[in-house]
Amino acid sequence: MADTLLDDVAELLRDTAADIVLPLFRKLDEADITEKAPGELVTVADQRAEEMITAGLRRLRPGSVVVGEEAVAADPGLLRHLGGGGDVWVVDPIDGTANFAAGRRPFALMVALLTDGEPVASWILDPLAGTLATARAGAGTRLDGHRVEPPVAGAGPAALLGSVTTRYLPAATRQRVEAGATRLGGLVPGHHCAGREYLDLLTGQRQYVLFWRTMPWDHAPGTLLLREAGGVANRLDGSAYHPAEEGLGLLIAASPQVWTEVHDALLGELGH
Repeated sequence: MADTLLDDVAELLRDTAADIVLPLFRKLDEADITEKAPGELVTVADQRAEEMITAGLRRLRPGSVVVGEEAVAADPGLLRHLGGGGDVWVVDPIDGTANFAAGRRPFALMVALLTDGEPVASWILDPLAGTLATARAGAGTRLDGHRVEPPVAGAGPAALLGSVTTRYLPAATRQRVEAGATRLGGLVPGHHCAGREYLDLLTGQRQYVLFWRTMPWDHAPGTLLLREAGGVANRLDGSAYHPAEEGLGLLIAASPQVWTEVHDALLGELGH
């Protein structure tokens, strides 16, 4: 029997976007948007989308565990499953909730599958752009059905474009990063949507992004997609990112060469 998992989950995300997310975009009432933590918004669309995705994933893999962003907000103990055995789904029903709540783009629906603690498949859907990225561990990344090839060697640090999420950066690190950015091709505004940042690396629109906060639902899907396309997703100390492990920040880059060039420019000794 053919393995249809990539297509099945992709269909689930498209259906969720069509049935729940997009009908509520720019249609939310004030009561539909709340704060689950200071500065952290959640909408009825996030909650309903996570319910639909969770039910669909459990049908696809009976006995699997779903670690969704909104479920974890209610029960942080769910995070213990990320390093456990069996099949564990990591779900961000709407990545970029602040954008969605404000009626802005981009936002994305994201899923990753971990088996015995290791990422084995992932999906990111930007429903407004109609862009879908999928990956299986060891089988490469596909963007709208086409295989993403590793980038060719670049023209050096001065040609590199990327963004830095400065909201949570410590002041000293922010100053160092902003000063170091002058050695690169320049900083472009962040999307406030990790899923779109990963998609932009796959399309070549950016070559790197530096994050400080690294919640598993924000990065488990994208890091596998990026690595399977020849990119790098490492902590600021150079260790590999894993969704079950805590660590310092995250620098993602289109290639090992780009990672090293950007790390040296932005962080220098701070990253060691």
